[in-house]
Amino acid sequence: MTLQQKLFVVLDPNDEQHIALERTVITAELYDVKPYIYVFVAVDGDAVDTRASNAKLFRDQRWFEETIRKPLETAGLEYMIEVSWSTEWQQSIMQSAKRFGADLIYLPVHAKVRYTRFTFTESKWELLKGAPCPVTLIRPDAKPQRKVILAAVNFQAQRQVQKELNNLILEQARHYSEVYGAEMHVVNGYLDSMNYPDRGRIVRETGVANDRIHIKNGYSSEVVAQVADDIGADLVIMGTLGQTGMASTRRGNTAERMIAALDDDVMVINHE
Repeated sequence: MTLQQKLFVVLDPNDEQHIALERTVITAELYDVKPYIYVFVAVDGDAVDTRASNAKLFRDQRWFEETIRKPLETAGLEYMIEVSWSTEWQQSIMQSAKRFGADLIYLPVHAKVRYTRFTFTESKWELLKGAPCPVTLIRPDAKPQRKVILAAVNFQAQRQVQKELNNLILEQARHYSEVYGAEMHVVNGYLDSMNYPDRGRIVRETGVANDRIHIKNGYSSEVVAQVADDIGADLVIMGTLGQTGMASTRRGNTAERMIAALDDDVMVINHE
């Protein structure tokens, strides 16, 4: 029996277009067993003007009915709405997602300013590193349908925790390839030719056809971005390793560069 998925979608009332909610509805309608939707309404104080002069922060009952309830009920989805007044935006998301038992968080991100590097506030980075489940970053200009999914792995990994992360990435890629009826591709970058990834092993362990395995020399962020562009990827699935203590606040340079280099939706899997 297929278990009902629990999708947790973050909605900022300051936004005009609610891309994460739109993506949630599109995805939910593809499941045989419709997922349960938890809509979390909160303002990201690090990214939004929270002064009273910002008229977008004043939302009435009609807004909730038309923006949230109507599209979910039209799609025949079960849902719950929670509104948070917490100033600790990322902590409130993590705690609510954990209470809900979320399988996936949809997080809207704003478009990159032209010629500037995409950056995250510390609160968003803490969310990626501490979320109890994978987080999908939804881009405003991403395609509504997903036909090509790219899994970014590291088959040169020696540590067990890194090997486990590869497996988690591939597991999610297989799942969403099936849900969307999409092509699944795998990319593995490398720098040292003495540590060239074993293509045969990748084919065997992923079950992906050889022509959809992409092994290229270069920094992971650059390789993944280039392959994603070449194949027209709609979703890139990548991983990052969780840390404890003071190290938990440090940004993962490779993960940050990879997110910054991509213009597609990105699913980030954090593994302790």
